[in-house]
Amino acid sequence: MSRTDGVTIFTVTSDPESRWPLLCQILKSLCYSPVCCSVSQQLRKTQRTSLSVLGALQIMIGLLHIGLGINLLVVYNSYWFTIRYTGFPFWLGALFIVFGIISILSEKYPSPCLVIINVILNLAGVAFAITAIVLYSIYVANVRVWYSCEQTHYWGYTTPSPASDMQYIDNCLRGKTLIVMLLRSITGVLIVISAAELCAVISSAVLGIQALRSINKKKNKSCDDPEQYNALLDEVTA
Repeated sequence: MSRTDGVTIFTVTSDPESRWPLLCQILKSLCYSPVCCSVSQQLRKTQRTSLSVLGALQIMIGLLHIGLGINLLVVYNSYWFTIRYTGFPFWLGALFIVFGIISILSEKYPSPCLVIINVILNLAGVAFAITAIVLYSIYVANVRVWYSCEQTHYWGYTTPSPASDMQYIDNCLRGKTLIVMLLRSITGVLIVISAAELCAVISSAVLGIQALRSINKKKNKSCDDPEQYNALLDEVTA
């Protein structure tokens, strides 16, 4: 690797005996590069413990998505088929957990390669968090309980009186209202934590970008420092 006039040049020697294409060989050399994968103390000082807190928050949000998504799946409602066949609360929760784990790892082992991966994943997490907000908002607007209270059920061989029949219908309607209220409350919580996830992924991406920019500034400053050249000239003159 060489730097000239602000341009970084990577020189990669291809292996003619390898079966992998040239692009895979380049990616392999970059992943195995000690410059990219070594832990940087400057990154550790820049990031501090902010990413660990954000990562733990993302893991908690992912677990809440999975746990509350099970409650939405259990109740048979008008949006049940969408949750059943897409399973969006579960794969969204799993993705948020992965984002949180990568954030914690990039803070514990702050190598440039891992920080870049964390930035890319969190930028993708912005789109997933917005997707979660949109899907849950559609669920709140369309949630209905598929059960008709007008259908009178008879127990045994006796026909219930009109008074008991009306009481049954009244209790059924109250139960349906309560179930819809609970479903909307759970979905409201999921919308709020999805908005919190959106803030968390944006913050993680911004922190990673700031850390990478600070390293580049320090490297450029160290290369342009005239005192280093003066020290070298003094050694050569001596």
